[in-house]
Amino acid sequence: MNEIKRVAILGAGAMGAYFATRFFESGFDTCLVARGQRNERLSREGLIVNGKKYLIPVIDPDTARQPVDLILVGLKHHHLQEAASGLDKLVGESTVFLSVMNGLESEEILGSMYGMDKVVYALSLGIDAVRNGNEITYTTPGTHYFGEARNEVITPRVKRIQDAFDRAGIAWKTPEDMMRWLWWKFMINVGVNQASAVTRMTYSAFQQDKIAQELMESLMREVIDLAQAAGIALTDEDITNWYPILNRLSPQGKTSMLQDIEARQKTEVEVFSGRAIALGKQYGIPTPVNETIFRIIKSLEKGYGAA
Repeated sequence: MNEIKRVAILGAGAMGAYFATRFFESGFDTCLVARGQRNERLSREGLIVNGKKYLIPVIDPDTARQPVDLILVGLKHHHLQEAASGLDKLVGESTVFLSVMNGLESEEILGSMYGMDKVVYALSLGIDAVRNGNEITYTTPGTHYFGEARNEVITPRVKRIQDAFDRAGIAWKTPEDMMRWLWWKFMINVGVNQASAVTRMTYSAFQQDKIAQELMESLMREVIDLAQAAGIALTDEDITNWYPILNRLSPQGKTSMLQDIEARQKTEVEVFSGRAIALGKQYGIPTPVNETIFRIIKSLEKGYGAA
């Protein structure tokens, strides 16, 4: 398979902006994908990442002239279905989708639209990007994991992405058991994202404060029980293994869900505690902490009209 040269970024938030600027600066034919007013705004204002302004080309997928090699998806879950529809002109025979979205569902949603043969599993871990309008800052770029569900043997399409990330200077890993890593990231998001949203605390609290850590860990332990019921071998050791990554994040950094709460925007609570609650009902496992957090966050959203 030919090397990846043309990269499209769907979702120019904190995560998408990081990837867009890395590929753009490394000489890839890079574009942002957007329609309507968002297209106009990104074309006019660009992105400002760590103080540097980037005017990356913006493409309306309805008028795209040729397919791209890689479509990297960094949307909020509630935007995925609409934003990812109608990308057919960008999708060719060798196009692959890489979703760094939160939750456990995005790959299957993209696969239902364009075929799972075009989707590679992915997650990002340890990046502390914060977005304010079109300005994005980060101090830690993190490591980005991707691959097939199992990776005892590296497939050609995964090798293409590995090579592209090397050329773009993006730190990556391809674990043997990608599904376990997706569940681990889900556990982390259910814990720290939601605990930070209800307490309004930055990473420093979860690095230092025992009570904040206990709230985070109680949410995580419910996910561990669910994972084990689903055949995924998470244990309490996976909580311990989270702390070295947490402690490398900027103490003043904020989770994406806390940023949403502060901006009075809709959160991704449905794909965090909402999914945990649904899995609990499926497997007959109680999820009382997630049920309580779900009610709190939905009440916060309703209070500012985002529910």
